[in-house]
Amino acid sequence: MRWQGRRGSRNIEDRRRMSGGRAGGIGIGGLLAILAIGYFLGVDVTPMLTGGPGIGTSGGGELTEADRRAGEFVSVTLADTEEIWAEIFSRELGQRYEPATLVLFKAATQSPCGGASGATGPFYCPLDRKAYLDTQFFTTLAQRLEAKGDFAAAYVVAHEIAHHVQNELGILGEANKIRQGSSEAQSNAISVRIELQADCLSGVWARHAGERFGSLEPGDIGEAMNAARQIGDDTLQRNAGRRPMPHTFTHGTSEQRQRWFAQGYESGSVAACDTFSANAL
Repeated sequence: MRWQGRRGSRNIEDRRRMSGGRAGGIGIGGLLAILAIGYFLGVDVTPMLTGGPGIGTSGGGELTEADRRAGEFVSVTLADTEEIWAEIFSRELGQRYEPATLVLFKAATQSPCGGASGATGPFYCPLDRKAYLDTQFFTTLAQRLEAKGDFAAAYVVAHEIAHHVQNELGILGEANKIRQGSSEAQSNAISVRIELQADCLSGVWARHAGERFGSLEPGDIGEAMNAARQIGDDTLQRNAGRRPMPHTFTHGTSEQRQRWFAQGYESGSVAACDTFSANAL
């Protein structure tokens, strides 16, 4: 992905220098192992990262060169999403796009949707219209989940911003309202459709970003497709030593995530991403 030297976004809230919750002297190897356990099993391992219950504010200390580079990368990727979605909203939807803020943190921080930690993975909070990302997740993505490459990381950012797109369109609020009155299995099924639509919208962004900025390099789409495969519910459960249980899936299978990303990329259209009307995912 060609991103160096390009415009970054102003909608970054960098909490990585703030004092508070800490990783309690855990080495990088131990930290990655703990993060992987939490991500694979859906377990909140925040107490293991902070040394006690609850979640403090992020980070503390000086930013490393890797931290700075990750922050620059996220800023450029976010700027790309802002430009592309503003254009798509205007041309295809006849609406004005209001960009999200992306919060960068280390170890742990707070959000109106609850505590955020490296163990929870990146997420979007519709209550404050912000996406939350511990850039250490990129290391977890590459080393533990075997999804390497800068476009794999860009796919992660694009997916969270796609949830903001859903929120802007009123889709996320309506879907979550229906989930509240549903059984656990039904709620999970709706969650899968939300996540697969975000994958499709990520593909739409990738198509337009490549055309507008010339940012895609050979192999980039393959990196995103591999990332989608590695974070499918069935693959994560197998890698955690568990038998895949479809009724517990909340994001979709590896095959589904790849297929919907590809559909968005090939079509380049929001209209092609209606997972809620699809008879088969």
